[in-house]
Amino acid sequence: MNESAVKKVVLAYSGGLDTSVIVKWLAETYGCEVVTFTADLGQGEEVEPARAKAQALGVKEIYIEDLRETFVRDYVFPMFRANTVYEGEYLLGTSIARPLIARRLVEIANETGADAIAHGATGKGNDQVRFELGAYALKPAVRVIAPWREWDLNSREKLMNYCETHDIPVDYAKNKKKSPYSMDANLLHISYEGGVLEDPWGEAEEEMWRWSVSPEAAPDTPTYIDLTFEGGDIVAIDGRPMRPHEVLSHLNKVGGENGIGRLDIVENRYVGMKSRGCYETPGGTIMLRAHRAIESITLDRESAHLKDELMPRYAELIYNGYWWSPERRMLQAAIDQSQHVVNGEVRLKLYKGNVILVGRQSPDSLFDASIATFEDDAGAYDQKDAEGFIKLNALRLRIAAGKGRTHE
Repeated sequence: MNESAVKKVVLAYSGGLDTSVIVKWLAETYGCEVVTFTADLGQGEEVEPARAKAQALGVKEIYIEDLRETFVRDYVFPMFRANTVYEGEYLLGTSIARPLIARRLVEIANETGADAIAHGATGKGNDQVRFELGAYALKPAVRVIAPWREWDLNSREKLMNYCETHDIPVDYAKNKKKSPYSMDANLLHISYEGGVLEDPWGEAEEEMWRWSVSPEAAPDTPTYIDLTFEGGDIVAIDGRPMRPHEVLSHLNKVGGENGIGRLDIVENRYVGMKSRGCYETPGGTIMLRAHRAIESITLDRESAHLKDELMPRYAELIYNGYWWSPERRMLQAAIDQSQHVVNGEVRLKLYKGNVILVGRQSPDSLFDASIATFEDDAGAYDQKDAEGFIKLNALRLRIAAGKGRTHE
C-alpha cells in the first residue's frame, strides 16, 4: 500500500492495549488521521471509557455505538434459525459478531471520507479473514490495514516499550491483574484462548470461567422456563415479551446460574491450524435446544432433514467469514422460508449444566396424537398399508439378492 495515500483510517477500537498502540502506530507510520469505532455488543464491560482513551491519544472523531439489539436481531437470531453449530460443538459467538463490525467500519469510512479501515486481528487468526472478507464484499475498493501483519511489535514486552516511548497511557494496576487468556466477549458468548489452554491435555482452570458456575456448584433445585417462539425467534420468556437482546441477556443469566454453556474444543481454523479454545455460551445453548424442540413438532420431516443437511455448510460460511456472500444469503432465504410455521412454546428444565426438554406445544403442530397413539386409533391409520410400503422399498434389495449379490 502507498502509505502516503492514506489520509484517514477508521479503526475497530476496543480501548485495550493493542488497539491503543495501533492508534499511535497508524498516525506515525501512515501520517494519517485516525477515526475510532467502538461497538457495544454486550461484552459485559463499559465501552464509554474508550472515548476518554481515544481522546487522550489525540483522536478527534470517535464513534461509540450500542449495537446489542441489531446484533441479536439481525445476526444471532437468523443464525439460530438454522440451528447452526460449527464442527458439531461451537456456537460461533465470535464469528457472528464480525460481519456487523465490518459493516459499520465500512459505513463510517463512507461517512467520514476515510481512505482505509484497520483492525487489531493477528495474522494467525480467523478474525482478520472475517473482517476483511466482509469489508471487501461491502466496499470492493476498500483499503485494509492490518498492523499485526506489518509491524514488528510481536510481543507484549515490545508493546509496553512502545507505549512508554510514545507516551501511551497504560492502566498498570489493571495490567498486573490481566487475565493470561486472550478473550473475546459479546452477548452470545465469551471465549478464552492461550495460556494453559495451549496444551490440549491440560484442564481449564475453574477461576477462568466468568459467566457460569460449575455444574457441581449449580443449585440443587432445577429451574423451569417457558420460551415463546414466533417465526423461529424467541419473543417471550415465561410469558413476558422481550426484545431480542433482552432474551439473550436473560438466558445468559439463568443459564450461567445453572452451570450451562461451557465448552472446551479444538477447532480447525480457516487459516489452516488447529486451535484449542474454551467458550461460555449459556443463552445460546438454551436457544439451540429450544429451537430444535419447537421445530420437531412444526416442521415437515423432509424440510427438517434438508435444514440439517445444509446447516454444516451454513456454519462453515459464517465461521470462515462469508456472511455477506451470495451463497449465505441464498441459504438464509431457504432457512427463513421454513420458519413461518415455527411458532409455539417450549418448556425446559435447567439443572446442573443440563438443558432438559420437558414440553412443547404449537398451534402449527404436525404431531397428531390420534395417529401416533399406541392405543386404539379408531381407523386413523391402517397398519396393513405398511406391508406394501415395505415391499416397494425392499424391491431393489430383493432383486440384487436374487442375482447373488452379497451385502457383506
